[in-house]
Amino acid sequence: MVNDPVIDAGRLPRHIAIIMDGNGRWAQGRNQPRLFGHKAGAGSVREIVEVCREIGIEVLTLYAFSSENWNRPEQEVSGLMSILKNYLISELNRMLDNGIRLRCIGDIARLPDEPRLTLLDSMESTAGNTDMTLNLALSYGGRDEMTRAIRQIGEDCKSGKLDPQDITEEDITTRLDTAGLPDPDLLIRTGGEARLSNFLLWQASYAEIYFTETMWPDFRRTQFLKAISEFQQRERRFGKTSAQVTAG
Repeated sequence: MVNDPVIDAGRLPRHIAIIMDGNGRWAQGRNQPRLFGHKAGAGSVREIVEVCREIGIEVLTLYAFSSENWNRPEQEVSGLMSILKNYLISELNRMLDNGIRLRCIGDIARLPDEPRLTLLDSMESTAGNTDMTLNLALSYGGRDEMTRAIRQIGEDCKSGKLDPQDITEEDITTRLDTAGLPDPDLLIRTGGEARLSNFLLWQASYAEIYFTETMWPDFRRTQFLKAISEFQQRERRFGKTSAQVTAG
């Protein structure tokens, strides 16, 4: 679009992860219940997915519901599960038409039956799509994910499949929920907070982090492209010096 921030199509991040924060506060600022904000946030999800597909982002991971969010009031949790189910139903044909594969990370066994079965059906229906991956973090926590991975490694060591002295970073990576996906290059958090909140703790080791005051329901195409534009202005060194990076 004419007023879009300028981005370099040849230097896009492969994987963008987003902590979608600020829905509840956005609603409260308008004297509305928190679920009003969550429903409005679904519109941002739709728009950001569309932009990612349009410009060629390979993977988009959205922190939709954390393992800690189960501690929220029962009415809010129930409402969030309903919004999730309705979003999946409404977006399935759009994902099929646009070649988007749906994946999920987290302990989805904890989800209520209706949203869980809808999620599984959507994942199965889109499994053959290859143009983009939409990865939803549901009932997800980075520490829980790593704990489960370490348990698997422990079982493999116990059974003799793996020698403890031979454990590598790759052994951990392949046992995480994100196995098979590239690590995020850019991690965005909306809503004005500046923390990771137990999100992709292993995978985000070298992600560029972008914090914005914009609440998630107001985070749309322009704000998203602005984040990518800033990402492209940063020098990614991965532990090297600037001189080493410049020298290639």
